[in-house]
Amino acid sequence: MSMSQRLSVAINARAGELAAALAGFALFFCLFAGYFMLRPIREAMGILGGVDNLQWLFSATFVVMLLAVPLFAWLNSKVARRRYIDWVYGFFAANLLLFALWFQAGESVWGGRVFYVWISVYNLFVISVAWSLMADVFDPTQARRLFAFIAAGASCGGLAGPALGALLIDALGQSGLTLLAAALLLATLPLKQLLMHWRAEHGAGRPGAPPSEDPRRPVSGNPFSGIGRVCSSPYLLGISAFVILLATVTTFLYFEQARLVAERFPERAAQIRVFSLIDFSVQALSLLAQLFIAGRLAERYGPRLLLAGVPLLVALGFLGLALAPTFAVLATLMIVRRVGEYAFIRPGREMLFAPLDAQSKYKAKNFIDTVVYRAGDAVSAWAKTLLDALGHGVLLVALVGAVLAALWGALGWYLGGRTVAIPGDATPGENEPERL
Repeated sequence: MSMSQRLSVAINARAGELAAALAGFALFFCLFAGYFMLRPIREAMGILGGVDNLQWLFSATFVVMLLAVPLFAWLNSKVARRRYIDWVYGFFAANLLLFALWFQAGESVWGGRVFYVWISVYNLFVISVAWSLMADVFDPTQARRLFAFIAAGASCGGLAGPALGALLIDALGQSGLTLLAAALLLATLPLKQLLMHWRAEHGAGRPGAPPSEDPRRPVSGNPFSGIGRVCSSPYLLGISAFVILLATVTTFLYFEQARLVAERFPERAAQIRVFSLIDFSVQALSLLAQLFIAGRLAERYGPRLLLAGVPLLVALGFLGLALAPTFAVLATLMIVRRVGEYAFIRPGREMLFAPLDAQSKYKAKNFIDTVVYRAGDAVSAWAKTLLDALGHGVLLVALVGAVLAALWGALGWYLGGRTVAIPGDATPGENEPERL
């Protein structure tokens, strides 16, 4: 057996799928390596502006998302689908060049807040668009087998990014790391081209596959059609509710993490080291789960187990935090939550979109991944502030978090059961796999 055949067996790829799976893996590696070089800087800048002001940064991010999504949806309606990523990633690469110049000129509190909000917009957009591409390239059966391995590229990038940042920060500085992140973002474009070519021959656009829209044409609809598609579809509304619960649980944990890190590690260098250590642990554990567990669970049980198991673990973790509100318990729960999201929930979420049409995969999905997610962030940030004002400390936050995580898990179980149940039985031209 050749090396390529062994690798195909290891990642559960069929004949002709290995090159595309590796290209998808490499694309996410580049995205996440660049992002995770900048993430510790963002976290430290959030604390620099004051932990008590984080809810304002979350609200500002939501407002920027509201303005940005219609603009990108308009672009999606004007340029060919296969060229859409070129425009989006080119725009964000240009933004990174501007921030590199700003870092060179010097920092300020307000400049740090702008960077925090921009990175919070940037990471959701580039990742959402990348997963839209994957849902467009691979058919539902291929998605179940390959998405976990492709997501492992994100974990490898998440491991390499902090390591590169730590090694190169003294030589390149923050501006140099930002330029390197821009170069990694642009490096994804040849990989995108390879994937779209493979799509036409072996993927969702291959001869004999269920009919799909021509990627040489723009996605139909107006700048607000993604919103309309979500509001008119119970299935997409269910995914939106799932994302809101995900964002709420994440925000509760994020605020507690920021508070405890600010209390325990007052120096900025120590804060960056703590955030980098957590990021490294998350990515290492995620990689192991993606390579050896998630793909086979998805192929055997579908997305249902991926979407429900982690929220139930998080609910138990919140109960543990209520009993022992220490930094060690919180850090462990944060790692479990993030590993679960990267290794299980994210691939499971993307499988929900694989049977849908191009407008749902690009416009509706982008609206859910950006505006809906950041709306959940903003609302839950203020909810967390209100809970803190009630004066019951971590106990009340943890109990509310446990209830929300349990609801999140129940909805994930339900949504996972609504996708196409038998590999290869997707109905051509469906807008939804099954209505709720």
